[in-house]
Amino acid sequence: MLALRLLNVVAPAYFLCISLVTFVLQLFFFLPSMREDPAAAPLFSPALLHGALFLFLSANALGNYVLVIQNSPDDLDACQGSSSKRALCPPPSTHFCRVCARVTLRHDHHCFFTGNCIGSRNMRNFVLFCLYTSLACLYSMVAGVAYISAVLSISFAHPLAFLTLLPTSISQFFSGAVLGSEMFVILMLYLWFAIGLACAGFCCHQLLLILRGQTRHQARKGVAVRARPWRKNLQEVFGKRWLLGLLVPMFNVGSESSKQQDK
Repeated sequence: MLALRLLNVVAPAYFLCISLVTFVLQLFFFLPSMREDPAAAPLFSPALLHGALFLFLSANALGNYVLVIQNSPDDLDACQGSSSKRALCPPPSTHFCRVCARVTLRHDHHCFFTGNCIGSRNMRNFVLFCLYTSLACLYSMVAGVAYISAVLSISFAHPLAFLTLLPTSISQFFSGAVLGSEMFVILMLYLWFAIGLACAGFCCHQLLLILRGQTRHQARKGVAVRARPWRKNLQEVFGKRWLLGLLVPMFNVGSESSKQQDK
């Protein structure tokens, strides 16, 4: 349990450090390396378009990250305490989290990167957090590849060029042909790639469970759920104004779970 509580502190700090490093690389390395096209209008310069797109992705990722932490699942005080009190809570919809030491409504799982439980109250923000984190990481990887290609004059036309970049760069780094800053960017490329794929896979898995009207905890325990149309399951999580919530980080977009919490 001590290891889990320690991980609950280290994981959010790790995520924030990665975010800070990504911002620094984008601001001081990738953006300055983009030369403006003299034939292009100032409003459509590559650096400006790249900065606007990265700002949109990162703002949504960090915004939904904050909302996941702020909008915690309901703490059911009546279910806490002895095992006899917990027995009064319906197992399919509640679960006692040992890390948070509380019983949450419609518990899905405990996310160590947010240090919070994921349930009906913050599920939509968590899915969007995974989506935009994946897009921001993969986009940063593409921008980093363009930067390395321009600085080191490396061509990524061959499909295996990215896979062989790391071992080749390590040997060149120890021989002095690659600078420390360039080697750090190369290492970040693989980290962005790994985080982007992991978040994309987790996002797809959560969407599949939402379509089935099931939480991850229910799927792990083999709890059967009532059959409902998939559109209703999506609307219960993402709300009727799902497009607004997709573009701007916000909590209440008219979802059924939000209405139940406000009552």
